[in-house]
Amino acid sequence: MKKPTKKYVNSIIEGLEKQYPDARCSLEYSRPHELMIAGRLSAQCTDARVNIVTKELFERYRSVDDFADAELSELESIIKPCGLFKTKAKSIKEMCIRLRDVYGGIIPDTIEELTTLPGIGRKTANLVMGDVHGKEAYVTDTHCIRICGRLGLTEGTDPKKVEMQLRELIPPEKSSDFCHRLVMFGREFCKAPNPKCEGCPLNELCRYKGKKG
Repeated sequence: MKKPTKKYVNSIIEGLEKQYPDARCSLEYSRPHELMIAGRLSAQCTDARVNIVTKELFERYRSVDDFADAELSELESIIKPCGLFKTKAKSIKEMCIRLRDVYGGIIPDTIEELTTLPGIGRKTANLVMGDVHGKEAYVTDTHCIRICGRLGLTEGTDPKKVEMQLRELIPPEKSSDFCHRLVMFGREFCKAPNPKCEGCPLNELCRYKGKKG
C-alpha cells in the first residue's frame, strides 16, 4: 500500500474535527481506574452495555482497594451481562491487586507498564494513555481498523500493526481525539455492514470500493 500523503491525512483529521468538535470517550467513568475496568469489560461487549453495568459496579466498588478486596462471586454477579464474566472478574480483581501492591494505586503512564496488568492489552492501555495521562494514544478498536482501512490510511486487521501504521501518520497531539472521533464516525456513518456513504463528511476523500454516492 502506498503511504498516504500528509495532505490527505490532514484532510481526514480536519474533516472529523469539523464533524465532531467535541471528541469524547464512549465509556463512562469518573476515576482513572474505572476507565481501565470499563475497558476490560468492553471486550466482546458493546460500550452501551458496559455503561449500564458499570453504573452499578462503580457505586458498589469505588476505589482500587475496593476492587482488590472484592469477593469474586459478587464481581461476577454484577458484570455477568457483559459476558465472559468469570474471566473478566478474575482479571479485574488481579489488576487492582497489582495496582495496589506494585504501583501504590497510581495508574502507570507507559504502555509497557500498563500491559503488565492482568486483562489490559494495548487497546485499553492506549485508551488510558490518552484519556488519563493526556499522552499520545492510538486505540485500534474495530471501528478504527475498519475505517482506517477503508480510507486507505492503513492495511490489515492486526490491531498492533494498524497501531504502528497510525503512529507514523497521525500527530501525537491529535491521536487520542482522532480515535474517539473514529468511534463516533463509525457509529453514525461508516458502519460495518452498511456504511451510510451518502451524506458522509469524508465521502470525497474515501477510497472504499464499495461506497455509494
